[in-house]
Amino acid sequence: MSKKPAPEQEGKSAVVGIDRGIEKLESRRDSKEEQRVAGTLKGQRVRGWTEKLLTRTMSGAVYVIAIIACLYWGVLPTAALMAAMAWLCCSEFFRICRMAGRRPYEIAGLTAAIAYPIVATLWGPGMLIAVTLPLLLVVATWYVLNPRANIADVAVSVLGPVYTSLPLSCIALIRAYDPGLSGAALALVVIAAIWAEDSLAYIVGSSLGSHKMAPRISPNKSWEGFYGGIVGSLLAWGIAAALHIGGISIQLALACALVEAVVAVIGDLFESRIKRGVGVKDSGNILPGHGGLLDRTDSLLFGSVVIYFILLIGGIL
Repeated sequence: MSKKPAPEQEGKSAVVGIDRGIEKLESRRDSKEEQRVAGTLKGQRVRGWTEKLLTRTMSGAVYVIAIIACLYWGVLPTAALMAAMAWLCCSEFFRICRMAGRRPYEIAGLTAAIAYPIVATLWGPGMLIAVTLPLLLVVATWYVLNPRANIADVAVSVLGPVYTSLPLSCIALIRAYDPGLSGAALALVVIAAIWAEDSLAYIVGSSLGSHKMAPRISPNKSWEGFYGGIVGSLLAWGIAAALHIGGISIQLALACALVEAVVAVIGDLFESRIKRGVGVKDSGNILPGHGGLLDRTDSLLFGSVVIYFILLIGGIL
């Protein structure tokens, strides 16, 4: 019969086993230290992706709720919201311009950015010239009196509010065509179509995108995502036609969907080209997970202009 190990020996063997287990764990941990520092471990990637998704979802939800609330609150709240958005977008645009070495006359530009949606709502599109002409006059006077300013500074001072605020005035005008719920619903469709286009473009592009659209400007944008975005826009405008929102016909809805989807991509690439010129990823950080407000509205800026004219020519406005 074999002798049973003494209690002291059993204790020593257990301690040795524990020490070896600890050594293995430490060795395994040390082997992954470089990955841990780089943040490429599977758990770190999953946690980072989850945190980013939650942050992006929450800030996006606040953005969406604020827009919907103001649209249905009334014409003036919508104009005030568009003016606030225009001010922020114009401010971010000027920030990028300063990074490129330009010195825009921000007081004039930001004032005009606030004025465009308000004037459009109160006195109609014909009075928008009452903002543009004073803007040109003030900036020209500033240029004459400021020897350090150059013509590029003049250009970006005027382009800022024209690029960011004048298009958002179209949303205010679409909302103002009917003070009731119909105007709110139609304006929401214009914006929701951009949201649907962006969302489907991102989903399709990230999962199936292989043919790059403009790799030097926006490396992540693909033709597959572009076609997915068109589907998203068609869905939004198709629902609008089915519900007879604003009295829009299926033919007009189809035209709005296709044109808005194409022009929205141009707006996105335009803003990406501006950022690429100064080497920044986001226009700002006001929306965690999304970047700046200009990053979220770049597609809407161009899309809202073409939709306004389509609805005007189609007899809706």
